[in-house]
Amino acid sequence: MALQPPFCPHRKPEERKRLVKKNLHHPTDFEEITRRISRLNKNSPGKWGKMDVCQMMRHCSCVLKIPQQKIMLPRINLLFRIIGITTKKEMQLFNNGIPRNMPTFQKLIINFECDFDEEQQNLLKTLDDYLVHFKNGSLPDHHVLFGKMEEKDWGFLEYKHLDHHLKQFNV
Repeated sequence: MALQPPFCPHRKPEERKRLVKKNLHHPTDFEEITRRISRLNKNSPGKWGKMDVCQMMRHCSCVLKIPQQKIMLPRINLLFRIIGITTKKEMQLFNNGIPRNMPTFQKLIINFECDFDEEQQNLLKTLDDYLVHFKNGSLPDHHVLFGKMEEKDWGFLEYKHLDHHLKQFNV
């Protein structure tokens, strides 16, 4: 059985979409994420999880600060590193999303009140700062959980993380 290229006209649009790996380093994917963030409002309902929309945006800003080395995560044990590396490879291989209600590092849990407008602007600025780090070639080559990282890994995983939370809030 021959493999079909991802953009065969006979494939349904949802099949073609699944085969494309989006990445924050691609201008169209970056713009898509910023548009979706801009569509959030303070009353955006969450489909799952404990965070409200404001807390989610603060959480996403914190996660984007990891490759900028503005937030450092604590070391983890070998078992969790193996799970993290395996998860990264699985996501890249199958282009699947992040499971709902996954545990996260304590440093990245936001469980306090915050201001919607401030967090929305902060997330958009942090996203722009991330892009500057990418363009300057200053993304780190390692992640505490996911192990060895290349630029494409950062762009793919950061896109997946933002996409996960934006879907959580219906955008």
